[in-house]
Amino acid sequence: MFTPKIPPPDTAPAPGTSLVPPLTGLVHPPACTCHHTPAAPTAPAPAAPVARPAVQLTPGSLIVAAAGGTAVVLVVGTVLVSMLLATAITAASVALCAVVLRSLLNRPNNR
Repeated sequence: MFTPKIPPPDTAPAPGTSLVPPLTGLVHPPACTCHHTPAAPTAPAPAAPVARPAVQLTPGSLIVAAAGGTAVVLVVGTVLVSMLLATAITAASVALCAVVLRSLLNRPNNR
């Protein structure tokens, strides 16, 4: 039941042949119907290499880059720590509310 059904060799297609017939006789309409003459081809301008100045790192620019990176790390760290602290405070307050509600709901049964 779960074995694949393989066709006998005489009905299987030969390797390398396609079951889809090739498309022949297709005529595509022109892209536009305006009857203009094509412009004469012009010689392409030679692409001149763009002279870009090399990046020069001076000691001052290295200090500025290091200070900027340090500032980014400190700001991102501060934001992440504050988000973690906010989550912890929220969890503690929810737990405290649950304890208070439980004691208020169980007190009438103990009297």
